[in-house]
Amino acid sequence: MTPCRQLTADTLWPLLVSRTRRAIARGALQPIHTRQVLIEDSGVRFVVRQVSSLERKAHKRQKELDATDNPFLPYEKELFVADISPSHLALLNKYQVIEHHLLIVTRHFEEQEALLTLADLQALWSCMAEFEGLGFYNGGRIAGASQRHKHLQIVPLPLADEGPALPIESLLVAASVGEAITTIPGLPFAHAYTRLDPTLVQRVRDAADVTLERYHALLNAVGLSARRIAGEWRQSAPYNLLVTRSWMLLVPRSREYFHSISVNALGFAGSLFVRNQEQMKAVSAVGPMKVLQDVTGNEVDKPPA
Repeated sequence: MTPCRQLTADTLWPLLVSRTRRAIARGALQPIHTRQVLIEDSGVRFVVRQVSSLERKAHKRQKELDATDNPFLPYEKELFVADISPSHLALLNKYQVIEHHLLIVTRHFEEQEALLTLADLQALWSCMAEFEGLGFYNGGRIAGASQRHKHLQIVPLPLADEGPALPIESLLVAASVGEAITTIPGLPFAHAYTRLDPTLVQRVRDAADVTLERYHALLNAVGLSARRIAGEWRQSAPYNLLVTRSWMLLVPRSREYFHSISVNALGFAGSLFVRNQEQMKAVSAVGPMKVLQDVTGNEVDKPPA
């Protein structure tokens, strides 16, 4: 077998743009248009997108979760963007809400609940070095993962048409400086946070080494551990991980839904998705921060009808 070509500098973004254009033209990529609403809550200007197509996607997702077929093995060829490394490749997210949403997928099957490895993080940083983005990981179905096959994700910044590039960053200024692992005073749920040296992005291998060490420290800080199952190390409970060039945030999860609203890692960046006006009203009634509290284990009363 001929070895794959690894990603080279300054090639990913042009490939991502051209592959997106081609996949849309050929009907392989199905962008989902949304209506954005900004909701101020607890010092964060949350972006809430109303996505009517999520109803259709939710049914398709459930069928995929229940099926034995793996959409990444084999992957849809029109969604292929680039070979990142011998262990990972980059695919377009077929149902994009955020333009140029990229999946970083292992070539061989690994469980989504397996712990992240040095190879995973090196693949992520190879992408983050190419454009300013938010990397994230949904650690298990309860954390919002739609597939069992291990995949990280990255979306370009900014996340919204207006406001800060990442809504949650308005709270980060209050985090302690100089501590490897700390917490953010404005976040009313269990989490762990660490700052990174922004120049690490210039040294992908070093960045992967540092973030792997910090990743394990973040897991330990929120009480998550590793367990050996079927020959691989897996997480003891679900969680979401956010990674930028300058910080990491890990949040343990207890449930996927706030009532009928699914929340994944992007929620903790300040970006939520709802299917209809009723769900939009529910988020507005309790506030987005209460939604996040609920899915991390602090149950919130259902909003009035």
